[in-house]
Amino acid sequence: MTKLTDFKSAQYPNLRQNTANFKINYGLPHRLELDFDVPYIAIYRSSTAVSSSGIGDADFGIKWNFHSKTSGSHFPACSASLYVELPTGSPKQQLGSGLFDYWLNFIAQQPFTTKTRLNANLGVLFAGNTSTGVVGVDTTRGHVYTGGISILHDFDARFTIGGEIYGGVADTPGLGRKQLQGMVGGQINLRPNLALTLGLIVGKYEASPQIGGQIGLAMDLPVVFRPSTLLRFAVR
Repeated sequence: MTKLTDFKSAQYPNLRQNTANFKINYGLPHRLELDFDVPYIAIYRSSTAVSSSGIGDADFGIKWNFHSKTSGSHFPACSASLYVELPTGSPKQQLGSGLFDYWLNFIAQQPFTTKTRLNANLGVLFAGNTSTGVVGVDTTRGHVYTGGISILHDFDARFTIGGEIYGGVADTPGLGRKQLQGMVGGQINLRPNLALTLGLIVGKYEASPQIGGQIGLAMDLPVVFRPSTLLRFAVR
């Protein structure tokens, strides 16, 4: 994902941030999936400060789809994920937090029709913060609570549009910043194993971008030695 964001005056002298995120997902048996991603961040500042760029904090994670949607049931499909973020980015340049982050998420998906579905997620960051570069909720102690809801609609086999609202808040006053942002976008399946995504982001509060855009590519690669497993590589 390549994401370009413009900041509010409260984040001065930071003006804009461009984030290129490289992500790999590897499917395992028993409805498990391994994730790894690392961002490359460029922060553009006013003439009174030096701009910076480089590798941000890398993420390792595992997802588990512990309940699949069954025909005739009103109970949604449910998954959980656990992520550990490593302090690989430079805190002095605002490229990284300098902290180990431990993040637990719960995700639910409820289809309304064969083409329309609702996704909801709740997360707890036990230590660290949600920041990627300048954007995100900062905290050194205490927890960060996150949540989001999105709706997706498939127009056909190739084109999907959707909207999302996402937010986060720290439980300790003075050590965190509120985050609330919305996104509208779409996905175009260029080929059976290649998808293009586009999105427009607007935000409120200091931890969210004022306005931003993103573009991404995701590709599924079959693993030769295990035909039933897919290796997904995404540049977003």
